Amino acid sequence: MADILSPDEKKECLDAAWRLEETGEVPFIVEIGPFHGATKEFFDDPAAEVKWNEELHRMREGVYDYGLPNIKPNQGIGVVAAAFGCNYTVNDEADPWITALIKEENAEDVHNLEVPDPQTNASFKKVWDRIDSLQELSSLPLRMVNVPSPLVTASMIWDYTSFIEALLIFPDEAHVLLEKVTEATIIYIREQFRRIKDLFSVSHESICPVPRWAGVRVSDDTAALLSPDMYREFGLKYNNKISREFGGIVVHSCGDVHQVVPAMMEIDGLKGLDFTISQVTNWEALRDAAAGKTMLCLRHRYWDHPIDASVDLAEYSAKLADFFGRKGLIIETSTATAEEARALGEKLHAKLSRE
Repeated sequence: MADILSPDEKKECLDAAWRLEETGEVPFIVEIGPFHGATKEFFDDPAAEVKWNEELHRMREGVYDYGLPNIKPNQGIGVVAAAFGCNYTVNDEADPWITALIKEENAEDVHNLEVPDPQTNASFKKVWDRIDSLQELSSLPLRMVNVPSPLVTASMIWDYTSFIEALLIFPDEAHVLLEKVTEATIIYIREQFRRIKDLFSVSHESICPVPRWAGVRVSDDTAALLSPDMYREFGLKYNNKISREFGGIVVHSCGDVHQVVPAMMEIDGLKGLDFTISQVTNWEALRDAAAGKTMLCLRHRYWDHPIDASVDLAEYSAKLADFFGRKGLIIETSTATAEEARALGEKLHAKLSRE
């Protein structure tokens, strides 16, 4: 059995990976359990959130990987959309559902939207209260609350399907909305940096920190539906503004994004790409565009694979390392139980270590 790494050893390896340097082992994370969202159980109960996170890290004490204890503030991806006036519904299944304000029929209403004030807006104030409460209840460092890209927030404010169509039919109105959303997103990020006293990661995801010098990590899931040229016009421009404001950016997207990766690589100050790799159909396109040029955080959790298929998560992870190379790579995976996580951590160590 491998000796559990110390926090300093983990941080040293992770920092080297983010710098695109050689590491003795490809760093990897093994999460435990199903998706942990901002559901009814946690959304309005910071004490329940602290308890859940502390229990998770107790379960992880015997797992060999590069994860470190922290707390997820867990308020969902719709905070900025709600700050513009979208209603949200807290539920038992996922992050709060967002109700759109704009459709094709009232596209001109984007001109009437006002950028929310960080001190008085109710949606923002709820996040600031959440951060304060978590910092009072626990000494563990905090991740950020989920930061959606301007494209993602705009697709919540403007009905999703209608918004994708609007990029072609109402491009002027789409840009008006994206300009306002970008301004609000920058305010949202800046306030989080100001209020979080012990920042674990500039991401809301996982137990692997994204370093502060990387800027900020954004969830850009809408990108998977766009052509490279559409992404350059409606995604790249606004991600550039965020990256310039905060000294870099890490971009996440679910779905099959291989067609827009070359466009993502054009983002000013890009520090990394974070993908659910089991959803990407053309690994060659991703490797050719990005491997060795920016950090790749490649995730494949146990629920990402077909239920009826027998997938060896360690073998799959080793395949990723062999295919994408061992510089600038972090692999995230998961298991249903702590016992499985301990076994998988040992297998991953054997597969991903150079020793």
